Amino acid sequence: MILYRKTQQLRIRRAPIPEPPFWAATTIAPYGTRRAEPVAVDYLDLRATHVEKHEVTVCENVRDEIERARQPLHEPVLIDASEVAEVVFRRGEEALALCDGAMFLTSTRGGFPSNANATIVIAAWPLERVRLEALFARATGMQWGVAIPVIFPVTTELAALTDLADLAQRFGATFFAPISVAVDATAKQAIAKSRNVDEETYAMLFHDDLDPLHTATERHIAALASQRGMADFIIPPQWDARTNWNAAVLLTRTASRMLAMEHELELAATLARSARIVAELDKPIARVAEAASLAIIDALDDVSVEILEEWLRGDSPWFVDEIDAKWRVRRDYGV
Repeated sequence: MILYRKTQQLRIRRAPIPEPPFWAATTIAPYGTRRAEPVAVDYLDLRATHVEKHEVTVCENVRDEIERARQPLHEPVLIDASEVAEVVFRRGEEALALCDGAMFLTSTRGGFPSNANATIVIAAWPLERVRLEALFARATGMQWGVAIPVIFPVTTELAALTDLADLAQRFGATFFAPISVAVDATAKQAIAKSRNVDEETYAMLFHDDLDPLHTATERHIAALASQRGMADFIIPPQWDARTNWNAAVLLTRTASRMLAMEHELELAATLARSARIVAELDKPIARVAEAASLAIIDALDDVSVEILEEWLRGDSPWFVDEIDAKWRVRRDYGV
């Protein structure tokens, strides 16, 4: 049985720079973290856990909490309204009504907002096809996509991922993206028990280093998305705008993929530093580029300058395209 207990606290997080997988500047969470069974995914801390007793804290008055916030809600905003608590209390929908440029995070057993003026992120956890198909059908015609927490052995099965990608494409998803999640030992035990895994899978779950498999699966998901005409990352609202934040997202995404592939690590670290510099600039980089080359920003490296100037012209930066192509490798083709 799940016990819902109301509380006055609304969790609001602000990020100085964009971070994967959601790229949000502000995150609003009207519920507590452990609100699913047998495995709950905390989409803010990117961790999967299991608890015997579930107490889901619920913000009493979302509007008052947001209005009392000392700092503005910088866009893009992520509203974490995943799991069944949203079906009961609709606090995520209340927050959505107060935000522009928002992403609404729901999940397989979660609720769906009546206001379609948002980017809908459907987390495919738990991996229940019938429920997910119903959510995908409801999202048709909206700006939406799928986010997949990569958790062995549930969401690392290639056949299930292919089926899910085909389903997302059929209903018009704009993105199909992985989420890297750390899995606690308690969650591993719950997964092993609920799926009745064999001895080999059990040994892998508890004794093997699964990071290479998880990274390979993330790359496989990216390849599936690209082959079906979907973006392989969560697209934040107003992604077409040439803002400092979106420029930082572009650099950070490229750097994170290079680091995961262990490809030109020094350059990857440099791109990550440049992303922070861009995000913290006082002037819009589009205005700087109109007046002069971005090279006048002393701290920016040459590769970042080239990437951003191509991007500001509306082109697809060749270096980013090259890294994306290296990243998208199907596991059944070999990495």
